[in-house]
Amino acid sequence: MPYVLVFFGSLGVDLIPIMAPPAWTVMAFAITKYQLNPWIALAIGVPASALGRYLFSLYIPKFSDRVLASRKKEELKYVGKKLRGHLWETWLFVLGYTLSPLSTTALFTAAGMSKVPVWHLLPSFLVGKFISDAMMVKAGQYAAGNLKGMVHGVFSGKSIIIAAITLVLTGAFLFVDWHALLVKKSLHFNFSIFK
Repeated sequence: MPYVLVFFGSLGVDLIPIMAPPAWTVMAFAITKYQLNPWIALAIGVPASALGRYLFSLYIPKFSDRVLASRKKEELKYVGKKLRGHLWETWLFVLGYTLSPLSTTALFTAAGMSKVPVWHLLPSFLVGKFISDAMMVKAGQYAAGNLKGMVHGVFSGKSIIIAAITLVLTGAFLFVDWHALLVKKSLHFNFSIFK
């Protein structure tokens, strides 16, 4: 039964279009709470996460029509078209992105809105997600075993720097005018992304 929780929890959080906890947190919770084998949990949770992102990319174009400003939608579509390059270039980009601390929500939003065949992204997504989730699950297991150290680690200089970098990169993805950057080679920001 706990492995079912891993599957549906990982699937569920990657279906959510707004900020949601990453799938590795579901896996780490289940591994710690139910004493699960971490490799089996990852083997179940990572494909469930990929399925969640695939389904997400199918419905996000309709959801984004209601939430995002038309200019931001055009930018995301343009970024999504960049995913239509040579397959190996797409795989390298997705692998690197998946290994980064950034949420893959933006990546699959762009892919879904530009009608990129998501199955092109899934092989490298699965590899990168397995590696990054394995590292995070192992870190979560260590933190759960050392709660006092975890509380101290949350407020360490390293964790604050990583959080700041993640916020800057996420903000850059959301607020950079990608069309101006990629086509006109000029950096502009657009803070009007919502309707």
